[in-house]
Amino acid sequence: MSFLTAALRNRSFMIGAILAALFVGAALVSYLWTPFDVTKLDIAHKLQTPSTEHWFGTDHFGRDIFAMIMVGARTSIAVAVVAVGIGIILGVPLGLAAAARKDSLMDEIIMRTNDLVFAFPALLIAIMITAVFGPSAINAIIAIGIFNIPVFARLTRGAALSLWTRDFVLSARVAGKNATRISVEHILPNILNLLIVQGSVQFSLGILAEAGLSYVGLGAQPPIPSWGRMLAESQTMISFAPHLAIFPGMAIVLTVLGLNLMGDGLRDLLDPRLRRART
Repeated sequence: MSFLTAALRNRSFMIGAILAALFVGAALVSYLWTPFDVTKLDIAHKLQTPSTEHWFGTDHFGRDIFAMIMVGARTSIAVAVVAVGIGIILGVPLGLAAAARKDSLMDEIIMRTNDLVFAFPALLIAIMITAVFGPSAINAIIAIGIFNIPVFARLTRGAALSLWTRDFVLSARVAGKNATRISVEHILPNILNLLIVQGSVQFSLGILAEAGLSYVGLGAQPPIPSWGRMLAESQTMISFAPHLAIFPGMAIVLTVLGLNLMGDGLRDLLDPRLRRART
């Protein structure tokens, strides 16, 4: 059974992929078109309920909520992609190096540093960075990215350690290949599936983290729309304008749900044991 056929038959993967594609598509379209200008204030039409003109209604400044969600998707996805990229680019090599030199001083330094970073959640890291440089989307990316580094480092090290005793790795060592070459040519390709699945999970967590940081004012700053800040601004008006919280909240829920479902589907599709069970 081909990967494409198996993917089409995997309900979790397909539902997740469709939900994720909707929000990625909205983010891409927002670069070219939005139904209204999200930076333009229209106080005369503030707090309108959903209608044919404003599908999701308007906020307390008269801005179209649907357009803000489209642009907010762009912000959330950009922050999550870059933050996960930082985690992969820095964390995977550290994990490979630690596994290649198990029980060495380098392994101990890398893993204890990871433990130290894990002691500081992304929110606390963001607060420390903000205290020095001020709140912004860039600082949110740095905070989430720093937190992702030990996640990928520990995952990579654990997966790589189980491969260093395999026959194909021993054969490569007998052939005279050094640890770096073995890690790149033999270890990394065999753990790539695991990293892809973890990447999708961290991507969804990155979107949640960005929304949380923006909610407390540490993420993207006005006039850039952000789902988290939209929720923060709506909390004092939720009793008489619930649509202000419902739509950005649903955007966060559906995006994270879609990415988690897609991650579960990818795990099923890429796990060799599950592939053999299907065939």
